[in-house]
Amino acid sequence: MSFTTKVKNEILDTSFSETELLACLSGFIRNNIEITENHIYFANENLKLMEFLKNQLERILDISIAIEVKENKNFSKNELQMITLSKENSFLLEKVGYQHNQVYLENPPLYFIDGNAEIRAYLKGVFLARGSINDPKTSRYHMEILIEQPQEAIFVQKLLNLFDLNAKLLNRDKGYMIYIKEAECISDFLKLIGAMNAVLYYEDIRIYRNQKNYTNRLNNCEQANVDKVIETAMEQLKAIEVIEKYMGVDLLDEKTQEALIYRKKYREASLKELAEIISYETRKPITKSGLSHRFRKIKELAKKLSEQVEK
Repeated sequence: MSFTTKVKNEILDTSFSETELLACLSGFIRNNIEITENHIYFANENLKLMEFLKNQLERILDISIAIEVKENKNFSKNELQMITLSKENSFLLEKVGYQHNQVYLENPPLYFIDGNAEIRAYLKGVFLARGSINDPKTSRYHMEILIEQPQEAIFVQKLLNLFDLNAKLLNRDKGYMIYIKEAECISDFLKLIGAMNAVLYYEDIRIYRNQKNYTNRLNNCEQANVDKVIETAMEQLKAIEVIEKYMGVDLLDEKTQEALIYRKKYREASLKELAEIISYETRKPITKSGLSHRFRKIKELAKKLSEQVEK
């Protein structure tokens, strides 16, 4: 079962007041309906969702409704569940704010969403009809809702952004895509529609991924530091080789000779580690800065010797 299906099933398990239920049905039906001359069709792959719709329609219309199984032509492995109503039941479309006096409404009447609870319920219906969310285990965070009608798409985007979800809108070949990419905003949307189990799962995965990324950054930083230490030590050893080859070390002062000897003895130690070793073994304290100054003198001397040899 996909993460999207789990979220939708959890929505269906939440309780609705009468006004919330009407708002939810409005959001769903306005975005999942096909009307012909004689019939009204609702179709979805999610059987639990269609059984929920069937029960609500039977209650509203006071009729018996069957769910038919149809071949899915959208290259999906899941069968398509379909509900068919005769046009005699078209008053339903007035009741859920799809049309008024048989004319399509670009937006539902405002009394459908006159409170936060009703707005959330409307968004539940829209998501049940047309929404999807990537499993947070995948490489990217992404939630989208595909809507056919332009004014409905703008309306839903505005509702989402009432809750600071930073929903964006794109024009697509077969409609309009509302999408959210920020992980925190997707988590907030799941809270908004009452999918709390999905929120816990989403947050667990998100925290794990964030911690993993943080650990990787630390490891990369540590590796970069190790590489820098080795590079610095190699440069110092090359300078020492030049001095030994062209001048010898006897003419160096005692402190510089000491730095040279300890660098050759501890070839991969950092300056800080080398300063601590020298301080401990010689009983003469030296700081990292002081040791760095000695190696600067060694590098400068090696550079002069190299230039003289090249002349």
